[in-house]
Amino acid sequence: MSTSAPVFLAGPGLLDALDAGATYVLTGAEARHAAVVQRRRPGERVDVVDTEGVRLRCRIVSFEGGSLTVAVEERVVEPAPAVRLVLAQALAKGDRDERAIEAATEVGVDEVVPWQAGRSVVVWRGDRAAKSRARWLATVREAAKQSRRAHVPLVAEPVDTRGLASCVQSVCEHGGLAVVLAAEAGVSLGEVPLPTPSGEGAVRVLVVVGPEGGIAPEELDELITAGAVPARLGPHVLRTSTAGPVALGLLAERSGRWA
Repeated sequence: MSTSAPVFLAGPGLLDALDAGATYVLTGAEARHAAVVQRRRPGERVDVVDTEGVRLRCRIVSFEGGSLTVAVEERVVEPAPAVRLVLAQALAKGDRDERAIEAATEVGVDEVVPWQAGRSVVVWRGDRAAKSRARWLATVREAAKQSRRAHVPLVAEPVDTRGLASCVQSVCEHGGLAVVLAAEAGVSLGEVPLPTPSGEGAVRVLVVVGPEGGIAPEELDELITAGAVPARLGPHVLRTSTAGPVALGLLAERSGRWA
């Protein structure tokens, strides 16, 4: 069982001036969750993170008036990975797309891109698009807390297939890799060569996962033309809620992120 402390989220930049010996006051929903839902008590360890890599290892001092005061024992800055994992997840019915990004966050994804694929049953338009993206944002935040990450993945604006092809092209032009999962592909994901970081910033590895009905042939052709490599995961066909996290787990291991 993990001995790491539970994580609570502050905003980007809010922890910049804090180091060991300082105190920090957590307020709002995060403070209430710690004190009321989890029933944390003075003296217990907690971590406060800024969602961008800064982690404060703390002890609870008190909870008063809806505010949780903690004493900072250590400041840790967790660097961004040299290989940045991105998941383009097709919109799916039910909560399958949200389950996919939840598990992907636990695995270590750095960014998720909602993809309005041609065969997606769900359509994001108008108010629904804003509300649906807000749910994705909440999902990755909670999954990051559950998995005790200091980095919370970004949630991009939704794209159609043309927009996704532009993303693929950009990733490839900047030395990264784009892979589109396709059961009929002649090469497995484990055989696809990974890009080597140059030391001048992270390289991106983009994984594209289609909807329940699969990626339409014309969309697959468009993504391949933009530079994506088709690859299969293995001998079995996985659900759209499963394929992305499994692929990202394999890539995290191959790229050394789980070393």
